[in-house]
Amino acid sequence: MSQKSLVDGLILCGGQAQRMGGQDKGLIELKQVPLFQYGILKLAPQVSRLMLNANRNEDVYAQSGYPVFADTYLDFSGPLAGFHVGLSYCQAPFLAIVPCDSPLFPDDLVERLLIAVQSEQADVSYVVTHNSQHQQYSHPVFCVMRQGLKDNLSAFLDSGERKIDRWFHQLKYVEVLFPDEGAFVNINTPEELAHIEKLL
Repeated sequence: MSQKSLVDGLILCGGQAQRMGGQDKGLIELKQVPLFQYGILKLAPQVSRLMLNANRNEDVYAQSGYPVFADTYLDFSGPLAGFHVGLSYCQAPFLAIVPCDSPLFPDDLVERLLIAVQSEQADVSYVVTHNSQHQQYSHPVFCVMRQGLKDNLSAFLDSGERKIDRWFHQLKYVEVLFPDEGAFVNINTPEELAHIEKLL
């Protein structure tokens, strides 16, 4: 069995994008291409099956040909609501998750995170980077987790918790250092969108 066959993929397209005027972030265009399409181009080759998590314009996302699932926690629980959706529909032993607003993530993202979570016998692995001052930054929305964590996450959300790192730290987790901090830059403002366009 190939490593890729062990992992389903999920792209989170459900954010509110308040700093972008409340637009549907996944549909914001970068060089005339919607952001979520960059996620598909990057993630689809790394996983066995791809899903999208969206809470608006589901019909538009569905035109990509991939299944689209909305949050079941409807109080805007942030990314963890999307995690819950992915775990609900994941059919592989592992689930890889990326956000829709970071189009530059590495082509070996899933492979490296999967190797880490397996070798450490952990529940979840996620990305960390260092900046030029060697300060560490966590990027927990880029992660690979075991498929069987749905009930654990349900209990966490039902308790009123919403923070990804707080949930991860209740599990056995492993941090995976990626050397290129710029690969995980995300688009939250029109200025960041223009910056990414220059990089591309």
